[in-house]
Amino acid sequence: MGPLKFQVYDDQHRPFRFSDEQWNLIRNCLITGHNRAATEQQSETGGEGFEGMGSPGASASMGRVLLVCDDSAAIQQLAEGMQQLAIATEVCVDVNMALALLRRKKFEAVIIDFGLPEADQVLGQARLSPSNRTAVTFAITDPSKSAKSEIQANFLMEKPLSASSVGRTLKAAFGLIVRERRRSFRCPTETSATLLTNGEEINCRLINISEGGMAVTGSPAALKSGAQVRVMFMLPGESVRLKIDAEVCWRDESGRAGLRSLMIPSEQRSVLQRWLAAKLEEDLPESVAQQFRK
Repeated sequence: MGPLKFQVYDDQHRPFRFSDEQWNLIRNCLITGHNRAATEQQSETGGEGFEGMGSPGASASMGRVLLVCDDSAAIQQLAEGMQQLAIATEVCVDVNMALALLRRKKFEAVIIDFGLPEADQVLGQARLSPSNRTAVTFAITDPSKSAKSEIQANFLMEKPLSASSVGRTLKAAFGLIVRERRRSFRCPTETSATLLTNGEEINCRLINISEGGMAVTGSPAALKSGAQVRVMFMLPGESVRLKIDAEVCWRDESGRAGLRSLMIPSEQRSVLQRWLAAKLEEDLPESVAQQFRK
């Protein structure tokens, strides 16, 4: 699996250019060892911003966080803390750009510096966004300026941030972030399935699945977008045969089709959730797992 991505945008949708001092501060936090050479090569060839940069040795992302902040020291503290938990980070230094990102991308968590003008709009947009309304939210506050009682975030972090305070907060929130990740986690698999449509049973193969849908291959050309089907299959390692009512979202010429789940019986949904959680846990880097063992 690829490295964790760390992207920074300005209000013109361009990679944000920090000063050399800010760049070195954050880069030294994120890049060590073998990743440093690749990053320096990117800089020499005109690379700008943080596109494609990641934490060394991280085998999987346990969630994606939108960090809305323009304070390089705070970015460093938070990026380091999230790196240690294998959480991918996208940084936005402008509120308007953050609002646009929340409308078109899924994040498991949103961290907002309430020192930014109109920062409360970001929290409001997250709560209104269909894909981010259940995201875990954090507010970075200044005790001398912010009215904490008016900030309706899941977690508060007071400035000045420290490695220990950030670590404690992120660790406390980690389970919630992973739960959000599970909701959108699309797990590759390979198992036989049956589509029931218009009274006809069609054999196909299930190639990936999430809580909200799945993809199959071997679907017939007659299967059109918008058609409703019942999908029957058994997850690898499970003994319960799932029966899920779904809607066809798309189908390509090769016979692959994407299905959106419409109705899953509660007991079967629990089976699917446990199975997905176990698969996601398999991707948990050992360095992260050790932090939660007693």
